Amino acid sequence: MSGDVLLLPLPADIASIDDLPADHEPPPVGSRSDVRAALEAAVPGVDLTDPARGELLGPAGVIELNIGEDDPVESVMLHVRGGTDDVLPMIFRIAWALGCRPFDRAGDLLADGDAAGWHAFRAFRDRALSSGPYDIP
Repeated sequence: MSGDVLLLPLPADIASIDDLPADHEPPPVGSRSDVRAALEAAVPGVDLTDPARGELLGPAGVIELNIGEDDPVESVMLHVRGGTDDVLPMIFRIAWALGCRPFDRAGDLLADGDAAGWHAFRAFRDRALSSGPYDIP
């Protein structure tokens, strides 16, 4: 199971995705070539062999980057596989390099230095994985 983190260029003064006006249209992250250059500069070990997807292997886990095929790039989705807080600085390094803010599957913005959202995801993941087979009628 992965933790999904969506990166979007959002105003710095919002505390929650709910603070955005209903008609807010975020600008694109950038051109595919600019996104690629920013990622390669920020995280030198990133594998961008596939232009639509990237992968970053590290001691804290694996981050898959879903860049998509559109140009310009509208958003970047990170699929984070790892269990420690050590992955959080990498998430923020990628987000800052792209001029984006990260938010989780629940729509909560992740705050630099605050691992509460990541801890909540890990607790959910651990419960789901330890509960055994699901009864599906």
